[in-house]
Amino acid sequence: MKSADSQTLVYVSDASPGISRYRRKEGFAYRDASGNAVRDSATLARIRALAIPPAYDSVWICPIANGHLQATGRDARGRKQYQYHPAWRKDRDDRKYERLAAFGRALPRIRARISRDIADGRKRTPTREIVLATMVRLLDLTCIRVGSKRYLRSNGSYGLTTLRSRHVKLVDRESLRLSFAGKGGIRHEVALDDPRVARVVRRLQHLPGQELFQYLDDDGQRRAIGSSELNDYLERIAGDRFTAKDFRTWHATVTALEWTCRAFAAETGYSITRMLEEVARQLGNTPAVCRNAYIHPNVLGLGARLTEDTAAFERLRAGFVDNRAGPRRLYAAERRLLAFLERDFGEPIFAPEPERGAASRRRYSGMSIARLG
Repeated sequence: MKSADSQTLVYVSDASPGISRYRRKEGFAYRDASGNAVRDSATLARIRALAIPPAYDSVWICPIANGHLQATGRDARGRKQYQYHPAWRKDRDDRKYERLAAFGRALPRIRARISRDIADGRKRTPTREIVLATMVRLLDLTCIRVGSKRYLRSNGSYGLTTLRSRHVKLVDRESLRLSFAGKGGIRHEVALDDPRVARVVRRLQHLPGQELFQYLDDDGQRRAIGSSELNDYLERIAGDRFTAKDFRTWHATVTALEWTCRAFAAETGYSITRMLEEVARQLGNTPAVCRNAYIHPNVLGLGARLTEDTAAFERLRAGFVDNRAGPRRLYAAERRLLAFLERDFGEPIFAPEPERGAASRRRYSGMSIARLG
């Protein structure tokens, strides 16, 4: 396979023979698959550069420098950790960001479908389709992680698919509040005003069992919905292979672009630190993770580009996009991002008029309305 920088990578597995690590009085030593001590200076330098934490056990190190997977190990809690070749990570990230515009174009279709499916939520017992549509709407409105049973077992952290009924408080017939511990022990307090979601959630809470998102099959058996089932539904309604994580990448990048545009247009002073803090608040994550995993590189570098390129800055200040133009079911800030990704300064991208809409809508004005605290 070819990486982003055209370096040939080899797909490898840690089930195949590799280099093992063993502890000595001072530091570590390494043996190859034949049990011989590793003495090659280039190989040892590569291993040192991996900076595998000393606490890791069962360490496996790739015997070749161009393996896509460079090392694995078990951390102090027994969780398996993976370390990939930088070129593999870059190629994977490039592909993810290349698909962001396609996701933006598919988003109106996704929203239209979930709107139709949730409309059936007046039924006494929500069907599988209604529950799935409600979950995707929550992903879109709140950016919470999808979660998994594995993370719940190993870390005690919750996500969308592992939420319990106790994590939801119905404020009134139109509003609800989520309160749970997410990945990394971060506390999430999310408020949402959406009558249709609230109606479905209210009926789900009447079902027996702890899981929030479940349904009754044709035999009357309760079935909880997992991340793979949710992603299958999303792929089906989108007509492409998108996943729940694409919502977080999309909304993180929209927020970053809007914050940057407003900072330059208002001449209040651009700060990448403050921009990352706002994105982190939206996602319930750390600024470092948002920078490295969720914001499109072109948007991440936009502040520096505008600072250095006076002409680009003037186009930004003078530019307007008709908020009524572009795909329906996209907010103005989302249309700006889609234009930016597809044109990249080919045309002006900023419109200063404020967002309007119902309280359940996401706004990108430097303030989250879905996430509290």
